[in-house]
Amino acid sequence: MSKIQVTDVTLRDAHQSLIATRLRTEDMLPICGKLDEAGFWSLEVWGGATFDACVRFLKEDPWERLRALRKALPNSRLQMLLRGQNLLGYRHYADDVVEAFVHKAAENGMDVFRVFDALNDLRNLETAMKAVKAAGKHAQGTICYTTSPVHTEALFVQQAKDMVNMGADSIAIKDMAGLLTPYATYDLVKALKAAVAVPVVIHSHSTAGLAPLCQLKAIEAGADRIDTAISSFASGTSHPATESQVAALKGTEFDTGLDLTLLGEIADYFREVRKKYHQFESEFTREDVSVQINQVPGGMMSNLANQLKEQNALDKIGEVFAEIPRVRADLGFPPLVTPTSQIVGTQAVYNVLAGERYKTITNEVKRYLQGGYGAAPAAVDAALQKKAIGSEAVIDVRPADLLAPELEKLRADIGDLAVSDEDVLTFAMFPDLGREFLKQRAEGTLVPEALLPVESAKAKMAVATEFKIDVHGESYDIAVTGIGDFGAGKRKIYLSMDGVPQEVIFETLGEYVDDGHSKGRKRATEPGHVTATMPGNVVDVLVKEGDTVVAGQAVLVAEAMKMETEIHANIAGTVKAVYVTKGDRVTPGEILVDIG
Repeated sequence: MSKIQVTDVTLRDAHQSLIATRLRTEDMLPICGKLDEAGFWSLEVWGGATFDACVRFLKEDPWERLRALRKALPNSRLQMLLRGQNLLGYRHYADDVVEAFVHKAAENGMDVFRVFDALNDLRNLETAMKAVKAAGKHAQGTICYTTSPVHTEALFVQQAKDMVNMGADSIAIKDMAGLLTPYATYDLVKALKAAVAVPVVIHSHSTAGLAPLCQLKAIEAGADRIDTAISSFASGTSHPATESQVAALKGTEFDTGLDLTLLGEIADYFREVRKKYHQFESEFTREDVSVQINQVPGGMMSNLANQLKEQNALDKIGEVFAEIPRVRADLGFPPLVTPTSQIVGTQAVYNVLAGERYKTITNEVKRYLQGGYGAAPAAVDAALQKKAIGSEAVIDVRPADLLAPELEKLRADIGDLAVSDEDVLTFAMFPDLGREFLKQRAEGTLVPEALLPVESAKAKMAVATEFKIDVHGESYDIAVTGIGDFGAGKRKIYLSMDGVPQEVIFETLGEYVDDGHSKGRKRATEPGHVTATMPGNVVDVLVKEGDTVVAGQAVLVAEAMKMETEIHANIAGTVKAVYVTKGDRVTPGEILVDIG
């Protein structure tokens, strides 16, 4: 055996798993010199949810982050996580978009592409893998590990062989939920090493507390590389600590050769940085062996908890965790990783809150049951499929085969707001969010979430009022620090929450706040009052005043937890009024459409 190679994931998966992907580039760059010196096989720095978080919350250009990291890490391989045909978004993109994205990622400095599909449908990897090879970069084929009646060692081995035939330079076992156990790991790695001649990588989250043991057994079985996170961003729903694994292997035939003193200096830096992000810490990122039962990844746990908090229904989280395996079985046992984790989790929330299973079926579940994401690992529940898609045909080809080239259309749609091909691809990933980001960048109005400079706020205004609020048992000290102009009938309100500067925008009439409150809508009391079942944003309005509708007809499409759901009319009649427009934030109980 040769020494074990290490990929450190602190700059991507670790902070995604522990602080909701909020680590900013400005807090990455100062430590890059030491990371570059450490001698890792690669550094995972991009992909997964980082692209979304940059645009949605941090107001950073993700492509600029990649370029900055490439410059700051000249001696390191940079690695990213790519969701196959989904890229970094939540739908399948046409092949020309996939090819362009991989090309631009490589051009901007990416070296290693870990390519996976949530269903392990290898048809959804083909285009991305070919594009990585065409760019002359390292293509890492990925097995999404899960357990079910149909997920066997033989199945995973065949998948690895097929990916090597596609050109995979290495094979990764991606244990996103921490489901691996030590001896199952040993057996799987042993079988993979006997079947393929490329390196095998073990990526396991510490959610169940077993990942360090799994990595040790993987190494004994012949694994070539392990994924770790620096200790100050390790453990829980993150990964085994880099220093611990290095120390465990030191002086053996598997010695990593990494310097514990240098790693300690890196850990000290990140320990201080993490304190800045305390508001994004969650009790649901701790180790919990119950993941072996419900298979809920840590990031999914925190998302579900936040969604239930908004509904004042956190007490039902146990019911949701119990419902998730049932929904997963109904859908043919998909691995729970983006986007299938959101698809299953959101549907479970709807089932529990409605008190009736599948009373509301999300658009994504409908698309899944129609084959829009690929082939389910096992047979789906026939009755549910019939209820969701009716007599519509099930897709039995690679879903992207049905998509026409779309890059030029996207380029035309975004127009002059895109000043580079990278901007067009940002818009492609998240059309509404991307357009708003590029528009704000052009106007110079990009403001990061909760990051308004304190000195700027103090210079503009003095404290006008202070008060305390209690939300779900937690107290917050709020100080309103002033009001500024914003334009278009809106005003900025500057405030601090527990000393952290914030910014919200009010309509001049004072009725609306863009962070979640309604426009003074009345409460739904009549059968003809259409309302939402979960907090979310209006994606589309399907009716107008004067339209005639039938009971059960979709009148709105709303988005919650990144999943879209149709909102239906309860009765037949005429639309008397529509109180929402695309982009509005809505909460349960408000009248959104009035039918009489």
